[in-house]
Amino acid sequence: MLKTGRPVDTEALDRLEDKVKLLVAMIGRMRTEQARLAEEHQKVSKELDAARVRLQDVEGATAEVVSLKEERDLIRARVSSLLEQLEGLNL
Repeated sequence: MLKTGRPVDTEALDRLEDKVKLLVAMIGRMRTEQARLAEEHQKVSKELDAARVRLQDVEGATAEVVSLKEERDLIRARVSSLLEQLEGLNL
């Protein structure tokens, strides 16, 4: 063993050890948080995909409703025209 004649200053080494332990604990917490956030991101992504599908369904249904209303209006106009023609016959 090498003797230098100086007393060994363990206080600085103790502080360094404490800091390393704090960093290791912080990294552990960060990894846990990252895993939780990744899981939450995956869940939210699935919900977003489902919402997009529902939106497409609603948009399709809305277009169909508009088309059906236009068709109904056309049929009403034709029926009105036919009724007018029948009234004009004076049967």
